Amino acid sequence: MSAGLQLERLRRRVAEDPALGANRDAPPALATVRSAVARAVREEGVLLPPDELARLVREVTDALAGLGPAQPLLRDPAVTDVLVNGPDEVWVERDGRLERTSVRFADAAAVHAAALRVLAPLGLRLDRGRPWVDARLPDGSRLHALLPPLAPGGPVISVRRFAAVNHTWEALLRSGAVPADAATLLREAVAARRAIVCCGRTGTGKTTLLNLLLAEVGDDERVLIIEDAPELRPRCAHAVRLEARPPNAEGAGEVTIRDLVRQALRMRPDRIVVGEVRGVEVVDMLQALATGHEGCMTTVHARAADEALVRLEGMALLAGLPLAAARAQLSVGLDLLAVLSRGPGGRRGLVQIAQLEPRDGDGPLRVRQLWQRESWS
Repeated sequence: MSAGLQLERLRRRVAEDPALGANRDAPPALATVRSAVARAVREEGVLLPPDELARLVREVTDALAGLGPAQPLLRDPAVTDVLVNGPDEVWVERDGRLERTSVRFADAAAVHAAALRVLAPLGLRLDRGRPWVDARLPDGSRLHALLPPLAPGGPVISVRRFAAVNHTWEALLRSGAVPADAATLLREAVAARRAIVCCGRTGTGKTTLLNLLLAEVGDDERVLIIEDAPELRPRCAHAVRLEARPPNAEGAGEVTIRDLVRQALRMRPDRIVVGEVRGVEVVDMLQALATGHEGCMTTVHARAADEALVRLEGMALLAGLPLAAARAQLSVGLDLLAVLSRGPGGRRGLVQIAQLEPRDGDGPLRVRQLWQRESWS
């Protein structure tokens, strides 16, 4: 019998092992998978080289507890996003570029089943009654999934991974992502306890820059870090992490970023750092800035400094804060906006640093450019 046929028989025998389906509410543990593979090898009477045995264990584990055929993509350190648009269309972002892969699922049901396997240990649903879900995976990655009829072409899965690399100023200087004069300006701003917002589209390096700014905070400062997924890796001496919690399968138990900002204000913070402001929590952040909590930092999705201000104003309006009050608090509390973007070939980097100008009466907020990228060379 050929090696290929032997492996296929082993896969079938492992898949039929009753121990792997003993608990339908949770995927099997790795030890259970290994035991099932060992039993199948013993019963088939075949000898497998160690590398083939390890590969078989990985395949079975991926099929039973991971994203199936897409799981190996999540082990690639160069991949930041895995995008399953359907059973025959799986994309990744690798080294800043989107590329289509050869990965295939059997059918749309297999895509749905893969999402359910990952969500089961988290106690989250994905069904007709709740056709979308946001989840944080054990490794810190973010998963979003959507079902028909909201996605007419079939189930869609998006996974955003976060690099385990701790970037340094030196690395960003070498790559040209942050030129030396801009780095000096930002580091001095942190030392002076200026309030900074990092702006940019998805995947432009906002979190990377915020991590580096955090590393500049003095050891004598207490920093409260608030996120909905643990992306930041603080290297400051006195950091306290708070993490939002999504609602459970019954829709209860949610803890929002806004809830945590309010809690942080009672915890004697020197600085409050919010991983990203997306909504009504901006009001509490603005109040923190306006009441003397200097040096706060956050990120916001925006392509330019002016656009970031408009977005922040819009969030405040949605939270019920009058426009005049939102502008007044932004004017008092916010200092700098650092804008990141993508350049040629998918390169990421800082493109602008702007400072909020003093308000002229009740007029709109305006910024003054402090630094601008001239080229990507």
